[in-house]
Amino acid sequence: MSTRLSIIATRTGDDGSTGLGDGTRVPKDSARVQAMGDVDELNSCLGLLLADNLPADIASAIAPAQHVLFDLGSELAVPGYFLMKAEQVAYLDQQIATFNGRLEPLKEFILPGGTRAASLAHVARSVCRRAERSVVSLHHETPLGPLPQQYLNRLSDLLFILARCLNKAANHPDSLWRRD
Repeated sequence: MSTRLSIIATRTGDDGSTGLGDGTRVPKDSARVQAMGDVDELNSCLGLLLADNLPADIASAIAPAQHVLFDLGSELAVPGYFLMKAEQVAYLDQQIATFNGRLEPLKEFILPGGTRAASLAHVARSVCRRAERSVVSLHHETPLGPLPQQYLNRLSDLLFILARCLNKAANHPDSLWRRD
């Protein structure tokens, strides 16, 4: 990125369009802009989660995702630009194995919640799933390659596991779904 934003209110989007990184303008309700917005919202959710008082190992597992999501946003903002790497998905696979290995196997569905930090992780997980759906929808219009979808899929899995780990670290049991 050769230029940095110094003027934020350009007024060029007042007509309902926005500029992409390659200079083209698209409607703000396009699938591409929807995916960009959902990834940005996810990144904000991770920032909120990281602002909580998290165990250091969990915080360090999440923090790299903010940078990767920024890379993903760049890919989405510049059609045909590829920045993500398979190693980023592999990192999540490793984190999933590490943290899931600390948990008892689930025998029932759990409800999102528990501690504040676990609840924030669940919110981030659900926003991640929406971002994944938006990226998949965009992929149907314009092939993106497999890494964006894979990354978001793994990240949502990691966030689910970390929510359980956060509850466990606080000695707060998962809230089990009860069938009536």
